[in-house]
Amino acid sequence: MKNNDLTNTLVENAQQETSPAQKTTQEKRSFLGFQTKDIVFLAVLSAVILVTSSFMPLLLHIPVFGIIQIGLGLQFSLFPAIGLAKVRKPLSLVFMSICSGVVLLFMNTVMFLCLLVCALIAEGVALLIFKSYEKDGACFLACALYFPLSLPFLYVWYQIMGGTVLAYVNSVWWVTALMSIAVVALCCLGSYLGLRICRELKKSGVLKK
Repeated sequence: MKNNDLTNTLVENAQQETSPAQKTTQEKRSFLGFQTKDIVFLAVLSAVILVTSSFMPLLLHIPVFGIIQIGLGLQFSLFPAIGLAKVRKPLSLVFMSICSGVVLLFMNTVMFLCLLVCALIAEGVALLIFKSYEKDGACFLACALYFPLSLPFLYVWYQIMGGTVLAYVNSVWWVTALMSIAVVALCCLGSYLGLRICRELKKSGVLKK
């Protein structure tokens, strides 16, 4: 019996220990703290954002400030919230912003850079307050701030470029204010729903904790 116990102990220790070769392999598969599975998961969510945002060109010709953010606010807050709640690593939102905005890089470079800067600011604020993404509040804050932060950038852009939207913004200012409030509320809702969905997926075993 003693020999069997000793053998079982040695087997358990051998299973728990990671060889130097395995550690090297794991390190090679990580980038900025992201494992391969993290990158794949965030990339898939980014692809879902792109697919569900395919109707965006239809909104470009509507001369109302914030109409694009209203149309895309839910998916640009809900899916990033799922990604952050699952991965919980700094730069996750930035990575998703790059992946989901890569199409804009060729269509509208300014919008791509705007979303990238918004992701950096949103993550910076969330991590400055919460220090990490271990708490759901950090994930919620980052994703709730991400897309609404594009509104001031968009306003400045219209002031520089002019056009029919600028004329509408300057003449009907209260519509601009209401649209901005609606975007913030929509993104807060999307961020909350994303966290709830991720929590339920973890409980059901679809997503590993």
